Amino acid sequence: VQLQASGGGSVQAGGSLRLSCAVSGGTFSRYAGAWFRQAPGKEREFVATISGSGASTFYAGSVKGRFTISRDNAKNTMYLQMNSLEPEDTAVYYCPARENPILSPSMRQRNSINEYEYWGHGTLVTVSS
Repeated sequence: VQLQASGGGSVQAGGSLRLSCAVSGGTFSRYAGAWFRQAPGKEREFVATISGSGASTFYAGSVKGRFTISRDNAKNTMYLQMNSLEPEDTAVYYCPARENPILSPSMRQRNSINEYEYWGHGTLVTVSS
C-alpha cells in the first residue's frame, strides 16, 4: 500500500490546518492508520492512531484536545485536523499504516514506529509565534 501526506504549510500560532493522507494499493479499511511527526533534530514521535473502522482512536498527550484523527474509507483517505497550533507543533508529518485494522491494546506498541509497516513521504507544517 502507498501513502501520501499533504496539506502542510505555514500558519501562525493559534491557527488550524487539516492534513490529508491519500492511500492506494490496498483496501484501506483493512489497515489501521496513524500520524507521526518529526521536528528538526528530534526523533520521530507518535501523534495519533485510528483503527480500520475508525471507531477507535488514541492521541499523544501533547495534542489531545487540539488534534482530531479521522478517516473516510470510501475515499481511501485519512485526515488530521489540527487546531490551536503551537510553534512546538512544527515538524514534518507522516501518515503510516499497519496491515491490521485492530489497534494494539498496548500504548507502547501503538506509539511505536515499528508498529507500522507502510510509510510515505511527509508534509511540512510550520507554526510561527
